[in-house]
Parts: sequence; structure tokens; C-alpha cells
Amino acid sequence: MRRPQALRQVALAAGRDIDATLAFWLDVLGLPVHARYDPPGIAFIVVGGVRLFFTGGIPQATVYLDIDDLDSFYEIASDNGVAFTTAPTLVHRDAAGEFGPAGESEWMAFLKDPAGNTIGLVERR
Repeated sequence: MRRPQALRQVALAAGRDIDATLAFWLDVLGLPVHARYDPPGIAFIVVGGVRLFFTGGIPQATVYLDIDDLDSFYEIASDNGVAFTTAPTLVHRDAAGEFGPAGESEWMAFLKDPAGNTIGLVERR
């Protein structure tokens, strides 16, 4: 049996104010809206070929995004008033190369958008 080969789409809550949620994704993460449909009040942002689908009526979710220079992003965003739930933290030393090149470590920081979705920012170093 064949296994899925790629992540196509992640559904995220838009919350009560889709405009505020989409503005956060643009202003904080630099990710513009790819498409928006009103009605029914849905929007898409594309990151590395994967669609983030924003809509009401679903629970909050967690999406993990690769980022270069996590520490600088954290510092600049924090200085601009972005509240992180977790500062950059070492979460895994990949000595065997299970998730990427052997010897690298995986660092993550977490924040939430206005709809309560958790965003994990991931850097391998």
C-alpha cells in the first residue's frame, strides 16, 4: 500500500475575526493571503506549496513552519510586541539523522495567532 508523500493542506481556525487572524499571519510571519472567498468566509495562505486553510467552525490547530535564524526572528518579533508561549528551545538532538542531517539539532519557538491556533517555528542547526 502506498503512503502519502506530501502535506497538501492544514485546516486552521479563523476565529471570530478572520481579518485579524489573516493580518497576524501577514504582519508577524510575512505570509500573504493567497485566496479568499466571502461568503463563506474562508481563506488560504500557501507556505512552501502547502495550503493553510482558514475557516470557522473547527477547533484550533498547530502548524509547524520551518524558519531560518529563529533567534533573530524571536528577538525582532518580541521587540515588536509579539507574545510567544515558548522562547526558542532545543527540542531534539538528531545524532542519527532521523529527521534531517545527522548531527543537527532541532529548535522550536511557539506563538498563537488571534484565533488561538498554535504556530511552531522550527529551525535545524
